[in-house]
Amino acid sequence: MRILGLDPGLRHTGWGLVDKQGTRFVFVAAGVINPDEKLPLANRLTELHESLKALIEQWKPDTAAVEETFVNKNPSSTLKLGQARGVVLMTPALFGLEVGEYTPNQIKKTITGVGHAEKNQVDMMVRTLLKTVPDGMPPDAADALAIALTHGFLGLSEHNILGR
Repeated sequence: MRILGLDPGLRHTGWGLVDKQGTRFVFVAAGVINPDEKLPLANRLTELHESLKALIEQWKPDTAAVEETFVNKNPSSTLKLGQARGVVLMTPALFGLEVGEYTPNQIKKTITGVGHAEKNQVDMMVRTLLKTVPDGMPPDAADALAIALTHGFLGLSEHNILGR
């Protein structure tokens, strides 16, 4: 089963693909989508959608998972992140993929055993679980791989699947 993990953001959306082979996970690919910050919001969201669409068409995942948004102190930033997250949720669904959602604490606890783990701990465990992750992986891509792994470990429960 090929799992696409997505770490949504308007400036940087991380993506990571893993194959689940029985109880083992294999690194496939990862990267970051960086919409042009000089474009109007609608065009940035379109660019995000088109990039995700191309990823899905190229890599053909079987399922996807997205990190749930946390509310930050700046309402404008939260709203923009929510708009990007909407595109990130919608695009895999348009391809008929089931989309799981996981909180940051669920992801950290699943990957490290600690719900309030530091980013470097999550990154280290992603590298331990996926032995062929290249050095210099951008943080957003590493986070997306953690999301994909979480989806693989926790499965497709009714609580995490949209539309059920």
